[in-house]
Amino acid sequence: MIAANLNQDLDLLDFAQFQAISATWVRGFYLMQNADQGDVAGQPGMKKLTAAIAGGYGTVLNLKFDYEQGLPDVGSSAMSVALTRLDKVLAVVLGKVDIVVIGNEPFFECGQKTGNLNAFYETVAQHAIDYRKQHGASAGKTQIFMGALTDLENPKKSNVPLINRWLDYVKGNPDIAGTDCHPHVASMSDCQRYLDYIVPRIRPDQKFLATEFSLVKLYQKHLSDPVPAAFTTKYHLPAGTLVWQVVGDAIAHPFAQQEWNDFLLSCPWFSGNRDIMAQMAAAFRQTGRLAVAGYGITQDAGAVQDWGPGKTPWVFNSIFCPEVTQPGADGLPGQNLTWASEFRSLQQA
Repeated sequence: MIAANLNQDLDLLDFAQFQAISATWVRGFYLMQNADQGDVAGQPGMKKLTAAIAGGYGTVLNLKFDYEQGLPDVGSSAMSVALTRLDKVLAVVLGKVDIVVIGNEPFFECGQKTGNLNAFYETVAQHAIDYRKQHGASAGKTQIFMGALTDLENPKKSNVPLINRWLDYVKGNPDIAGTDCHPHVASMSDCQRYLDYIVPRIRPDQKFLATEFSLVKLYQKHLSDPVPAAFTTKYHLPAGTLVWQVVGDAIAHPFAQQEWNDFLLSCPWFSGNRDIMAQMAAAFRQTGRLAVAGYGITQDAGAVQDWGPGKTPWVFNSIFCPEVTQPGADGLPGQNLTWASEFRSLQQA
């Protein structure tokens, strides 16, 4: 199953957008510090997620433990705070959300201080498992995964033992349904390395998630390329205009949908990979072990903030493009027509 991924922006969930691309599953993540801000169930993103559940959508929610100064030590007062937040969230989502993922991108969300990464996430996972058992059959609908592994195409040498311990824990715990991964890569072969790493290391009864995936690392390599003459001539831009400069123009003065799509398809690094969503989804499915994958449905303001040639170009990944395109005649944001078509096709596959 391919879900519409909203990342942290569950409050932007728009059912008209979902209907336009035939989405039946939604994925997002919840920043655990937000549990300190009053009633979790009443927060806008959680209310949208609850509405999606009521509307019959499948749901995946990653729990993001974001600690730039390093993760709390097990047994510390900070760990107690983390577990209290977890209880607040589990009280809202267990038995309702189909899949809860313990973690979002743990190797990035610990301030690069990984010494206690495994101990922290194992403790959090066991706490969630115990909570689910304590709440009986009503909570049993929700599967618990660990996640999400990143950079598996070329992991840092220092992280390899931690990744292997992560997967050993997943495999050895009968209450864990599998692990998540985020193949944001530069090539299809790099995506395959994720599967080669994960699938042999989990139990036959377990599955994996890929709640985010893209070719963003390839796109980053081409931000300073000159845009092909076919586009600059058609839209009266100076010869030699660079890719990142065209995006900057679209941010400042949003393009019509057709112009944005003409721009993307004029670039060989994009047009030559226009079926990458289908290729990656096929590779996931061919393992026979995919639970749910998730593809980005919409841009948020962070995708274009401080735009420049060094910015990670998430702006190219999204199906709907409100930060760089004008609204369509249907009132919805302009679309990346390549991704919209691919996504709809994958819902039928």
